[in-house]
Amino acid sequence: MSEERMIDIETRLAHQDQTINELNEALSNQQQTIMKLERLCASLVERVTSLNEALPDAAKGDERPPHY
Repeated sequence: MSEERMIDIETRLAHQDQTINELNEALSNQQQTIMKLERLCASLVERVTSLNEALPDAAKGDERPPHY
């Protein structure tokens, strides 16, 4: 194998390593964001459920408005 070809392969490998590291970092950041959003959604579901339970019985029904 020629020296020039070996240098080309090593250069490509270095670029691929850098790309893999950047993709890994992006994936880790996305996973952290997803976990944060899942916690936020769970918290919001709890709040809505507790607010719904606090409503009087008359306000709980999904009644059609009188103009329908």
